[in-house]
Amino acid sequence: MIVYNVTVSIDPQIEKEWLSWMRTIHIPDVMSTGCFRDSKLCRVHGEEEGGLTYAITYVAHSQAIFDQYQKEFSPRLQAEHNQKFGGKFAAFRTMLSVIEEF
Repeated sequence: MIVYNVTVSIDPQIEKEWLSWMRTIHIPDVMSTGCFRDSKLCRVHGEEEGGLTYAITYVAHSQAIFDQYQKEFSPRLQAEHNQKFGGKFAAFRTMLSVIEEF
């Protein structure tokens, strides 16, 4: 199982618009690819002054399915995000392999 984490620091002036877009368009679009079994939108606490930080996690069943997402869907979805919010956010992505669940 693979956890794909996208951490986004967003300009406070567009937070409400960004959250609405993430909830109603972007995250549903990512989930509609069929590559992930679930997702979570989380608020990160303790960020640097002046920014608001969120983490979005998606769980894929396998590396192969995650690789398919990266190849077939990710470029378009990231481009849409950049087009809508370019210059008003910073993001980094992390991929984690789940060793064990409890």
